[in-house]
Amino acid sequence: MFSGIVEEYAEVVRVVKDQENLHLTMKCSFVDELKIDQSVSHNGVCLTVVSIQDGTYTVTAMKETIERSNIGLLKEGDKVNVERSMMMNGRLDGHIVQGHVDQTAECIDIKDADGSWYYTFKYAFDKEMAKRGYLTVDKGSVTVNGVSLTVCNPTDDTFQVAIIPYTFEHTNFHTFKVGSIVNIEFDIIGKYLSRMMHFNA
Repeated sequence: MFSGIVEEYAEVVRVVKDQENLHLTMKCSFVDELKIDQSVSHNGVCLTVVSIQDGTYTVTAMKETIERSNIGLLKEGDKVNVERSMMMNGRLDGHIVQGHVDQTAECIDIKDADGSWYYTFKYAFDKEMAKRGYLTVDKGSVTVNGVSLTVCNPTDDTFQVAIIPYTFEHTNFHTFKVGSIVNIEFDIIGKYLSRMMHFNA
């Protein structure tokens, strides 16, 4: 379980393909605090630490994760948003994020807002999935590359988010351009409500 409050971005130092799996070796400031089997969110994808060595740690992504997220697009030198699992004795500053990415979206527009930025993303819309809560709503929550954000101006297949300078500088949002592929996780509370409404209909 995560909050969507990204701690920093890690650098990909090695990518190894192993049959249907992908081993990613990362470098970040809290490597020495990690433990084997610990869960860490990578661009919103919950992955397990499998080894720690020489100031780096390695996680493994399987085929399902690679197909559903942008993990398979990563290469050496890329910046990845990372967040360790949420501590239950702290404040929930973002929203409830599972680390289970639903699908990817494409950045289709970036607007400068006098010091902040508006990013617009487009995703594949499926009416049946939308009925199950896989959609965005105005002022609702969405996770983009692991960052908890508030939705603006949603349509059936697009939504906009506002990014302040701190988030821009301390996450990989500053690397985005039109055409960038990001991971999105829709709000779990919306999914549960949609499911309950289905059975009560």
